[in-house]
Amino acid sequence: MTSGEMLQILKNDLQMVTSSNDNYLKFLINSAKELIKREGIVLEGTGYEGDLVIIQYAAYLFRKRASSDTAMPKFLRRELNDLLLSQKGK
Repeated sequence: MTSGEMLQILKNDLQMVTSSNDNYLKFLINSAKELIKREGIVLEGTGYEGDLVIIQYAAYLFRKRASSDTAMPKFLRRELNDLLLSQKGK
């Protein structure tokens, strides 16, 4: 998936229709990739599963800045764990 497609899906997830936050959202997508890699997950070759986790992580980063609850959602933590376990189990 291209970075432009990822940006568009992230904007859909966050229900944004303007491009006023595009630079910030691109930064969050890149940050999400780096944070996922720091956990030991290899993103190359994961296809849509990896792309979805990146988009969900970026959406979490965006939402947590405006919320008092900064804990990572359980579904996202589970997806990251599942992805890591499937890679380490090969």
